Amino acid sequence: MNKFLKIVWYNLVIFFSSLVSIKYALAGLLNDDLKQEVNTVTGNLADSSGFDRNTDLASVVSKVISAFLALLGIIFVILIIIAGYNMMIASGDEEKIRKSKDTIRRAIIGLIITIGAYAITWFVFTNLPGNGGMDVT
Repeated sequence: MNKFLKIVWYNLVIFFSSLVSIKYALAGLLNDDLKQEVNTVTGNLADSSGFDRNTDLASVVSKVISAFLALLGIIFVILIIIAGYNMMIASGDEEKIRKSKDTIRRAIIGLIITIGAYAITWFVFTNLPGNGGMDVT
């Protein structure tokens, strides 16, 4: 099964990398009018999909960090919910209640650290020169 997953992964990487490079591979075969039309269509597609063609490195990094921290926040909230559920169904077993309390305590600490990391990241990327602010969407 592991070998099968590796083969699927390699094929997906090759497939998507070929999709990315097809525009540039075909560009040498097209005349100038067709090249302009392809660039217009791909630009319109990029604009309609929500991608900004004038994105700098700082905004890309800030979006990646924001997404990662949001994912961490969701994981910690799910951990709190699961630990609360486990505490409710512990039916008086002190060991299960202690484990649930420890999990809730650690998840809250992780959530506080994640919120602090997000605040620091937001502050740093908002105050970078030439950056209009961190995109939190």
